[in-house]
Amino acid sequence: MTSPEQRRIALADQLRVLLSAAGLSGRQFAAAVGWQASKVSKILNGRQSVTDADILTWCAATDAPAEEAERLRAELRAIRADEARWSRQLAAGHRAAQEDMASLEQRATRIRAFDMALVPGLLQTAEYAHVVLTALAALRDTPRDTDAAVRARMERQRVLYDSTKKITLLTSEFALRYPIAGPAVMAAQLDRFLALDGLPSVTLGIVPFGVELPVPPLHGFCILDDFVLVEVFHAEASTEQPDDVALYHRIADQLWPLAATGADARAIVRTVLADLTA
Repeated sequence: MTSPEQRRIALADQLRVLLSAAGLSGRQFAAAVGWQASKVSKILNGRQSVTDADILTWCAATDAPAEEAERLRAELRAIRADEARWSRQLAAGHRAAQEDMASLEQRATRIRAFDMALVPGLLQTAEYAHVVLTALAALRDTPRDTDAAVRARMERQRVLYDSTKKITLLTSEFALRYPIAGPAVMAAQLDRFLALDGLPSVTLGIVPFGVELPVPPLHGFCILDDFVLVEVFHAEASTEQPDDVALYHRIADQLWPLAATGADARAIVRTVLADLTA
């Protein structure tokens, strides 16, 4: 996945290749440029960010071609821009992020979303979304534009009624049962699932308790045509690399056969609803 963190690791790998081509060990390189050996080790292991000046020093000491130095510097600039974009977006609140996602969804013809821990955003009620976005704003210490962000998230859901699209949304029984909000909010969310099931362009699935998963569900993700988007607590990662996109399709393909759909999914929802209101 081409998140900023992984791009930094890939950049470190490229620096390691330059050392190897020059016949230098990390300690030899550190001695040659007057750095602490620990700094070189941290850079090579992705534990310390490299600077533009570091790249120039590295390339000079390893006799890297000028075009290679410029390519690495350009990659560093791209990584920094990617890191800054998400921070700037959230600095203005969550509404902008919801509007950006809506734009991506409107342009896509096929949407595949998976979330093991939460009900996917396109299925959330306003009350459920309000709880989620309020908690994230508090956690990230970002502006509390929750009402506007919820309205934007609800506006996103218009895409569910577009018959030209193919939308598959996969969640888990855990997400339906986990009390992220009070009983009334959770009951309304379960009713929402039942109401949306059966829309012509939408397929809903639930991974039940007790099934053996073929892959560990490390995080949720959304595939929009040939674009993958992943949101974690501190950042948003995206990729259009064919191998990455294929990987996420493969994960979805392995999870969907385990999912309850149609009448089976509705039965799970009704059982959860009965347990909630018992």
